[in-house]
Amino acid sequence: MPLFQGRNVILAEANQFSRFMSEKAIGIRLLNTLSTFIAAALMMTSTLASAQTEGIVSGIVTDESGPVIGASAIVKSGRAGGTAGNSADGKNINGTVTDINGEFTLSSVPRNAVIEISCLGYETVEIIYTGEQRLRIELKPSSEFLEGTVVTALGIKRSEKALSYNVQAVDGSRLTAVKDANFVNSLNGKVAGVTINAGASGSGSGSRVVMRGVKSITKSNLALYVIDGVPMYNMNLGGSGSIMSDQPGTDGVADINPEDIESVTMLTGPSAAALYGNAAAAGVVLVTTKKGQAGKTTLSYSNSTTFSTVAKMPEMQSRYGNNANDITSWGERVDNDYDPRKFFRTGLDEINSISFSTGNQKNQTYASASATNSTNILPNSGYNRYNFSARNTTTFLGDRLVFDFGGNYILQDDRNLVAQGLYFNPLPGLYLMPRSEDFDNIRLYERWDEAKGYNVQYWPYGSVTSGLQNPYWVQNRELRENRKTRYMLNASLKYNITPWLNISGRVKVDNYANRLTYKMYASTDLLFSGEHGNYRDIQTSLFSTYADVIATMDRKFGDWSVNINVGASIDDTRQEYIGYDGGLDIPNFFAVHNIKFERGWKPKQGGWHDQAQAVFASAEIGWKSLIYLTVTERTDWESELAYSNYKSFSYPSAGLSAIISSLFDAPDWLSFLKVRGSYAEVGNSYGRYMTTASYPYNEQSKSWNTTTSYPNYDLKPERTRSWEVGIDANFFNDLSLKFTFYHSNTLNQTFSASLPSSSGYSSIAIQSGDIMNRGIEMALGYDHKWNDFSFGAHYTLTMNRNRVMRLADGALNPYTGETIRMEELGVGGFGQTDASIILRKGGSTGDVYAAKRIKRDLNGYILDDPNTGLAVETVERFKIGSILPKANMGLSFDFGWNGISLGMTFTGRIGGIVISETQATLDRYGVSEASAAARDNGGVPINQGTVNAKNYYQTISSIVTNYTYDATNFRLGEMSLNYTLPRKWFADKCGITLGFVARNLWMIYCKAPFDPELTTAVSSNYYQSFDSFMLPSTRSAGFNVRLQF
Repeated sequence: MPLFQGRNVILAEANQFSRFMSEKAIGIRLLNTLSTFIAAALMMTSTLASAQTEGIVSGIVTDESGPVIGASAIVKSGRAGGTAGNSADGKNINGTVTDINGEFTLSSVPRNAVIEISCLGYETVEIIYTGEQRLRIELKPSSEFLEGTVVTALGIKRSEKALSYNVQAVDGSRLTAVKDANFVNSLNGKVAGVTINAGASGSGSGSRVVMRGVKSITKSNLALYVIDGVPMYNMNLGGSGSIMSDQPGTDGVADINPEDIESVTMLTGPSAAALYGNAAAAGVVLVTTKKGQAGKTTLSYSNSTTFSTVAKMPEMQSRYGNNANDITSWGERVDNDYDPRKFFRTGLDEINSISFSTGNQKNQTYASASATNSTNILPNSGYNRYNFSARNTTTFLGDRLVFDFGGNYILQDDRNLVAQGLYFNPLPGLYLMPRSEDFDNIRLYERWDEAKGYNVQYWPYGSVTSGLQNPYWVQNRELRENRKTRYMLNASLKYNITPWLNISGRVKVDNYANRLTYKMYASTDLLFSGEHGNYRDIQTSLFSTYADVIATMDRKFGDWSVNINVGASIDDTRQEYIGYDGGLDIPNFFAVHNIKFERGWKPKQGGWHDQAQAVFASAEIGWKSLIYLTVTERTDWESELAYSNYKSFSYPSAGLSAIISSLFDAPDWLSFLKVRGSYAEVGNSYGRYMTTASYPYNEQSKSWNTTTSYPNYDLKPERTRSWEVGIDANFFNDLSLKFTFYHSNTLNQTFSASLPSSSGYSSIAIQSGDIMNRGIEMALGYDHKWNDFSFGAHYTLTMNRNRVMRLADGALNPYTGETIRMEELGVGGFGQTDASIILRKGGSTGDVYAAKRIKRDLNGYILDDPNTGLAVETVERFKIGSILPKANMGLSFDFGWNGISLGMTFTGRIGGIVISETQATLDRYGVSEASAAARDNGGVPINQGTVNAKNYYQTISSIVTNYTYDATNFRLGEMSLNYTLPRKWFADKCGITLGFVARNLWMIYCKAPFDPELTTAVSSNYYQSFDSFMLPSTRSAGFNVRLQF
């Protein structure tokens, strides 16, 4: 037997022994040290041949934690992918092992030889030698020993087994399997503890992400987005989604190219997000972007093309028409063929992306470009986005200095996006079109007016009233457009002082400018337009700068491991807007100098400037890789606290985790078991200008307000106290379980108390209240592979209970000294219905109350008076339900066989209510299918008789309880079927994947007349689960193509 081949046999036996010992809980590091001595002894007794000497190579081998001791570095001739000692794949030439600093040196290395780096517990790395003098190799844990490394707060990577809180990671490939213009929608059903609602306005619209329930009464409950460890201010554009507001637009996170995302980590609890401070009080969506890979060059192209059609909309009739001079359709039977669905077109969403990655051990580069083009289901409506990004990572000074620099440039525009409401919405006119009339007659939506000298809206069905206009006019002569330019620049510098100590600094600049224009042509509804038209032109700018510096120590002392991070940060964000809004002098000439400034115009100017400075620290102490203790502390100085008696606020967190399966001789079926628990406090500053008197400008009256709120200097930041316990387990190496129980209380809620007019002030901010959230998060997964066939199933469950523990009842008014009585707090209504959300002690932040019901007699029967008919009465408000879900769940399946892959994601919601003002209006106008069915049946049965359908529906249409529905729904949310062609067909030069994709393909169960999972007001805490001529949900299907060279 050749000497070197014999050494490999012995070394293989030593590695087998090491694997056996690791199962007895001896630790990978100890085994590596043992392997070092064995390998070194064998190396010293081996005689290695030397051939074609061309260079000396030195390098360092590291993992996520630092240098790897005892890694083997072997030079082989032949192609990469060979096995040591296998002459068919390559002949071993020489080798060595890394020292205590992870360093190694190889001499006599021929050009084009393969250098193989291997170590027990890590994936083997092969590098083709092309003359480099210094290499830096980072090893990744092998699947056999992989315990998981996740990105946590501030971009700090930590071993998953050390975490004392729930963290869920989603690989970027799962986000691009079925692409969405806003990648957040692709997370739905894939993570627990998170409620995700897509925007109702279609492609590119903002998404609502709430983690572990609504915590704050007045502050935002939306999750913070963090890109590569740096927080991003997620600016929402557009209106509030109410029935009389502007239509909503897109948001900041929708600008991210999904193809640039490496992974997404969800930090659902305050313990996980404590180091981010105020902005992370509602949880964090942590996005890690791609960077260049060392040792290979790739060029990738992908295309996703999908076609969208209407999926869920109210059922309407066209067999009963309208009477003369009446726009309601309570007339005789006409059997018209009018179908509102025909107004909608087939939407097209096309996403083209190209990316380039290259690099060596010293320098890695990644660049990409993407075009997202969408035409929505409404005529003359669409969304476009163009992304350009580049990133470079370079090492200097003997691999001690790492510089990372990147940039993104985004161009985005949208036109005529619609969510719901009466303003700037074609659906009221479309849905309520009198059924005796010919819809084709209004397709020519404008006609020449000889007297006025310009085209005017053609709508011959009564006067143009709010919300009832020609739908084609709304989409072609009420033009709403956004044009946004955005750039992001980020840089980081990391210096490795020693193998276990480093210091890093980061800075990011995120600036954008958006121009919003509204062009209302003459004869548009006079409620929001002048006689000759209206023009609005507003420029909005956002300037955001973030910087931090962090020192990290990661070292082992015998059985103990210590990881300490200490840092400071500054986050400065400034928003400004300026513009004009008013009626025109010359008809349809849209320019600022054509606005009638003598009357009917509004000056638009405003903005704000926030700054947060912070210091923070975290420490993790581990013992024998079995037990971990983690503590954090952060102190914030925020601009909202200016002039108050509390200039800063601090909050701690602490957690403990233990690897139970390693503390005893676990049975074979128990692969891994960890228990964890944590406690955290997170502060959240109150709103701006509460500690100083300010007098806002009234743009309607063009004067300054004379009253304002009294400044309260004793306000404290809102504070969330949270604890959680959970387990992470693996069974039979294939079945995984994550289970978390959490509880939180959010204190120091901010309210407004009225003041007497004699004080000179209108109100004063006070603090009281307590909102509790309690629930469970569970993720269950199964993954297995049988030869060429693989199968995976993953289930997520979220259950949250929200309760108002206390409002401001009994608190003292700091100005008057009087006790405040606040047994309930109204926080908002729903359109023109009698429903509103009212907070009461013992209830939830989503409780909906109503005040109307149909009048009944003393026996409880519906009162049908012979003279007046049915009647509605107003009663004391009563609860009709909550808009908050009882549970959310997701179920995903993945199948793979010989290049064919099939993926499906089912999502579901249990409980909660939704309200449809659309259905009420359709009933009142006699255009709903229910109203026609009642006429077909001769009336509506009540008591022991029937009542006229028109009388019945026009009466009950003002009672919201008749239009309240169970929000429970289940659907097939995503589906993809792909085939990857064998690379050998293309001489191993190109990989091609072709596939079919679909979204919202099958609504399995839903009783509501609209999609309960859509939102029209992303940033609102309460204006959810409500439909007032909401844009219908869509079903999309198409194909994708992916090429990789």
